[in-house]
Amino acid sequence: MSSSNGTGAPRSAPSPESFRPPSPAGSGTAGPTAAGGGAPAARTRGENTPGLLFGVGAYMLWGLLPLYFMVLVPAGAVEIVAARIVFSLVFCAALLTVMRSWRTLWAAARNFRLVGTLGGAAVLIAVNWTTYAWAVLNEHAVEAALGYFINPLVSVLLGVIVLKEKLRPLQWVAMGVGFVAVLVLALAYGTVPWIALILAFSFGTYGLVKKGVGGRVDAISSLTIETAVLTPVAIAVLVWMSLNGTATILSNGPAHFWLLAASGIVTAVPLIFFGAAARRLPLSTVGMLQYLAPTLQFIIALAVFKEVMPPERWAGFGLVWLALVILTVDMMGGPRRNRLLRAAAAA
Repeated sequence: MSSSNGTGAPRSAPSPESFRPPSPAGSGTAGPTAAGGGAPAARTRGENTPGLLFGVGAYMLWGLLPLYFMVLVPAGAVEIVAARIVFSLVFCAALLTVMRSWRTLWAAARNFRLVGTLGGAAVLIAVNWTTYAWAVLNEHAVEAALGYFINPLVSVLLGVIVLKEKLRPLQWVAMGVGFVAVLVLALAYGTVPWIALILAFSFGTYGLVKKGVGGRVDAISSLTIETAVLTPVAIAVLVWMSLNGTATILSNGPAHFWLLAASGIVTAVPLIFFGAAARRLPLSTVGMLQYLAPTLQFIIALAVFKEVMPPERWAGFGLVWLALVILTVDMMGGPRRNRLLRAAAAA
């Protein structure tokens, strides 16, 4: 989803698994230059085509993640997340070596305030990853998808509460519809949909924390620092599980080990794709693409995992989708509002 979370309406995160991208400013939507003529438009189309492919690729990989988790059975959620942290750090170290970016990482690591902020973000994403993995492995993939559908609404809510942002009328309508949707889903589930709310609020808060980081650190360095903060705990968990006989990483054969090791690649590749997309696409396009991941997760939960979806849950999901449509309409009107504001300021 925008990593951690995009800005604008809706202000949201691209997926349970993404990290905050570089600002899309300077993307393929830049206006005409001194060169004039039709070249800028052609260049924009040329930049948007690979950008769109990168964006679709990132969100499809995040959307297919439940299938990967099921392949890792009999590993449980805690072991999967611990392995994911350790092997993500290994893969990031390899990337930094290939890209010769260690100096960039050390420069960021010397900023203790930045490292502290990323440490807080790391705890939030660990909660998000663990909750998501547990949900997929315990027949709650539909509710997990719901968490990422409502994440844009949570991001807007956090913007109002924490950043004191003002909502536009359509945003207020979307928030009201979203609140009714949660009530309907609470009745449908017989309890508050805690899994969805934990996923949405952990990722929404993660985006809020990363918003304070801004452009001070690139995506790979950020992921490296965050996983480095979590790695000692992850290693301790794996050692403890191995000692008490509950770990599978070394006891289920080499194929299982390498599948767990591949979690580092599974984590980093969509992030790289997303960063490439964010540099090339308008923010509005990135915001639209973010719904691809939970849509795929939802389809997989119904078609592959055969999870139950009674009528009352369809009603709740329908209200969530209606709220997202309202937010998207408001977001699409952003460029026009900006043009009117600039015209009014110039008058």
